[in-house]
Amino acid sequence: MQLGWLQTFVAVCHTGSFTKAARQLGLTQPAVTQQIRGLENELGKPLFHRTPQGATPTAEGKALAHEIESSMAEINAAVCRHFGESTESRPVRLGGPAELVTTRVMGSISRLVAAGLDVRISLGESPALLDDLKSGYLDMVVSTVHPKQRGIDHVPLTDEEFALLASPQVAAGIPEGALAAEGPRVLEKLPMIAYAETLPIIRRYWRTVFDALPSHPPAVVVPDLRAVIAAVASSAGISVLPTYLCTAELASGALVPLVEPEIPPINTLYLATRSGALTEPRLAELHELLVREAREWT
Repeated sequence: MQLGWLQTFVAVCHTGSFTKAARQLGLTQPAVTQQIRGLENELGKPLFHRTPQGATPTAEGKALAHEIESSMAEINAAVCRHFGESTESRPVRLGGPAELVTTRVMGSISRLVAAGLDVRISLGESPALLDDLKSGYLDMVVSTVHPKQRGIDHVPLTDEEFALLASPQVAAGIPEGALAAEGPRVLEKLPMIAYAETLPIIRRYWRTVFDALPSHPPAVVVPDLRAVIAAVASSAGISVLPTYLCTAELASGALVPLVEPEIPPINTLYLATRSGALTEPRLAELHELLVREAREWT
């Protein structure tokens, strides 16, 4: 049984897709398919259910992944330490959400970049970035979700605060006192602008502030909170947004809060690394800088 087959198997488990695993590993999709087929033939059992949406592990596949993923991460780390690019030449690989990287992280790390640090940044949603961290592709991730994977260390960075926002024109159309008296029912006719179909930020706000769930689907879904801000500011609808992203719009009055709860909903941001990675001086310096700078992000 080839070690590379097991590495490919773990990559498919993490990404949920033969195509995404191929991209992560630098292989072609047919090569990934061939390796998984070879492993399945060797073991005598199917390891994945193939669907139009991707690949999900069978019961046997899940059990195998659970047993070997930590060992594979350790093997990859050992190979990288002894035979990979030298620490002097290999760029640091950092991951984070596009909006946070753009508005906060880049400004925070600029001093190190100016001093000679080479960085390669991956943008995306935190669960996928944490998978890339665990697999060894990324060195560090700024995560909007609590990392729970084995072999990953994390520290809290800061809390992002959420607010239910609208343009002044849209807010003026809501009768004064109606929201406090009748709750979110008065918002049902207003288009909801969302970051994702599942309304993760909006659902959190509704549960915390209104003790309810959103009652209607979004009118617009756009996977970039900066685009959500633009839509809300132009009176397309309402949304729940992290306040650090729209400080300028709130200060200018382009956006106004519809509710001002006594305790606003928050979400903790984390800085995640693989266990033991901070023995590398460049990662330790970057980690220390981000932890310090994050105190001023919100």
